[in-house]
Amino acid sequence: MAPIIFHIDVNSAYLSWTAVEQLKNGAKVDLREIPAIIGGDQKSRHGVVLAKSPEAKKYGIRTGEPVANAFRKCPNLAMYPPDRKMYREKSRMLMEYLRTFTKEIEQVSVDECYMDFTSIADRYHSPVDGALEIKDGIKERFGFTVNIGISTNKLLAKMASDFQKPDRIHTLFPEEIQMKMWPLPIGELYMAGRSSVETLKKLEINTIGDLAQADPRLIMLHLKSHGKMLWEFANGRGADVIQAEPEEAKGIGNSTTLREDAETEQEVYAVFEELARSVGGRLKKAWKKAGMVSMEIKYHDFRTVSHQMQLEKPSNDTKRLQETAYSLFLEVWSGEPVRLLGIRTSKLSDESEPEQISIFDLKPPEEPDEKHKRLKKAMDELNARFGDGAVVKASRMKKDVNTLKKGGNTLKKESVRGNDADEGKKL
Repeated sequence: MAPIIFHIDVNSAYLSWTAVEQLKNGAKVDLREIPAIIGGDQKSRHGVVLAKSPEAKKYGIRTGEPVANAFRKCPNLAMYPPDRKMYREKSRMLMEYLRTFTKEIEQVSVDECYMDFTSIADRYHSPVDGALEIKDGIKERFGFTVNIGISTNKLLAKMASDFQKPDRIHTLFPEEIQMKMWPLPIGELYMAGRSSVETLKKLEINTIGDLAQADPRLIMLHLKSHGKMLWEFANGRGADVIQAEPEEAKGIGNSTTLREDAETEQEVYAVFEELARSVGGRLKKAWKKAGMVSMEIKYHDFRTVSHQMQLEKPSNDTKRLQETAYSLFLEVWSGEPVRLLGIRTSKLSDESEPEQISIFDLKPPEEPDEKHKRLKKAMDELNARFGDGAVVKASRMKKDVNTLKKGGNTLKKESVRGNDADEGKKL
């Protein structure tokens, strides 16, 4: 039996949860039915739109834009600050309810998760019937709505849940990809960030279908491993394993929540420099090198995206970690304000562990300059005249066990072999 995976996503979670809480406390107006946003004033940390109502969307208000812009578009806009403690509680209640259906739940953010429906599918006439029971049960119990995407893997389920909203169920099975997914703009493909989309459009790849039918070698030439992943996503290939319990972390990493949202590549590059210095220092202190580097982004609205790549050689070099994380960032960044950035390393190996090198790592010996050529010629002539070893490099001289103290420093007496007349003299 093919796996059946659900992606369950709360519609405008912060605004919906705020609206539900207000109604519970006696409010007469439902924020979801008027132009409303969750955000903050310009002096606070939350000076951007975190969530918007369907009515606010009609005014062209976008998640992530400055609050001041939103009020210019709609002066009568209602705005409320975020309440993260309440959001966490709503999220906990939702996940507890979903686990009454099956324990195979993988929560990926405060307002979304994957569910492996396979083991309980035989209880329902169809997966859509099961999704309908879950969706309506959430609305009846908690007062907010969700979208549920259904497919055979997580990627397609995620894509399906992003179709028309709110309070909808959509399927995107492999046989529906060409009809439902391929006509979509390339920017709607999961993990297709702004930088990748710009590159693909230059290749005249404008839809997901264009990418799916393109030569993967061409895509990899321009986008490397991330391009291969996007090409596979466009063809509906994704993981179907639900990680119900988080895997034990085996690596070294660091992340930081920014005092102000980063909005430019320059700001992000500077943050990665500090993070790489911290992570690289901890790796060196532990005498470790990393074979895998991953980068994490948390957006202003708390959506989280991560991306990773394997290094050609294990490394703990700060610059290498920074450049790798920054490159990964550019591949997936949507262009929206960033709240948190992180670097994590894994596949650790001992710093002293030998590395396999390729022929490209081998460098031919450098040709000596004229000064060293003349010096070597003189040494050869002296050794030929007075015997082999009469003149040697300082680094090859034998050290005497006796030492002298001078000015608080210890100086070692070294013997030098010269001609017969100077044999045994000390310098």
